[in-house]
Amino acid sequence: QLQLVESGGGLVQPGGSLRLSCTYSGVPLDYYGIGWFRQAPGKEREGVSCVSSSGGYTNYTNSVKGRFTMSGNHAEMTFYLQMNSLKPEDTGVYSCAAGYEMTDRGCPPKYHAWGQGTQVTVSS
Repeated sequence: QLQLVESGGGLVQPGGSLRLSCTYSGVPLDYYGIGWFRQAPGKEREGVSCVSSSGGYTNYTNSVKGRFTMSGNHAEMTFYLQMNSLKPEDTGVYSCAAGYEMTDRGCPPKYHAWGQGTQVTVSS
C-alpha cells in the first residue's frame, strides 16, 4: 500500500529557510509525478509546486517562484521542497501527493495518494 510521509516542518522567522521531505513506500512510483500543496488556516488548499515523473518538468505557483525549489527522485523514493526567504503568508500545512503522469512534460492532472502533512509556521 502506498504511503507518503512528510517531514521537516517547524517554526521559522520571516526570511528563514526550511527543507521539507516527502518519502514514500509501498509501491514503485516511476510513472508518477509529485506535487506539494499547502493549506493555510481558513483557506482552501493550494498547489505550491510539482514535478513530472522523471523530473523533466517542474512548476511553481507564482507566489513562491524564485524562493522554493523542488528536488529529489524516485530512485531515492524521496522528494524535497527547499523553501527560502519564507514569509508569514507561507504559513500552513504542507502536504505532498502522487499522481499518475507518464509524459514527463507536465504535472499530474490528478493526485491519487496524499501524505498527512507537516506544519510550517513563519512568524517572528
